[in-house]
Amino acid sequence: MKRLVIAAALATFAAAAQAAPETFVIDNSHTYPHFTYNHLGFSNQTHKFDKTSGKVILDRAQKAGSVLVTIDAKSVNTGYALFNEHIQAADYIDTANHPTITFKSEKMAFRGDQPVSLVGDLTIKGVTRPVTLTVTHFKCQPHPMLKVEACGANATTQIKRSDFNMGKNAPYVSDEVTLTLAIEAVKEQPAAQ
Repeated sequence: MKRLVIAAALATFAAAAQAAPETFVIDNSHTYPHFTYNHLGFSNQTHKFDKTSGKVILDRAQKAGSVLVTIDAKSVNTGYALFNEHIQAADYIDTANHPTITFKSEKMAFRGDQPVSLVGDLTIKGVTRPVTLTVTHFKCQPHPMLKVEACGANATTQIKRSDFNMGKNAPYVSDEVTLTLAIEAVKEQPAAQ
């Protein structure tokens, strides 16, 4: 009888440990925040940021989670150094005064086992606005090279540049911008003792 009680206690502890929230650290080398806008009616242009950090916390048992993404705005990459400087100037991102872009969400909505949206605050150029990102792809599995659990997701939203004091040249350059976060994150490992 005593063994049965101990076995039940261990099983309960193991289930509780598996159900605990898990923290995943964003892998900058495989994270690709990018934005798309229409340029003079000719074409849709897409540019990216090269430096991103942050964490994702998942509580899959409770179907909840949170996200913090910090983008180095000075890492904007259009493919042309002069255009990078143009986007970083005061009329647009103003990286001299606002070097980061952040997205913080404490509300992750699930459908079944899959997150479908993130509601949070987007801060660009010192202006914070509520946004909802739609999750278009999500997957967690053991990372084949790192041998730890990893998660990846794509999430997208549409914003207006003018809402963030960056509306110069609208409507010739579209005020509407599609922002996409393509994120890969690796499960945080306990500190070595």
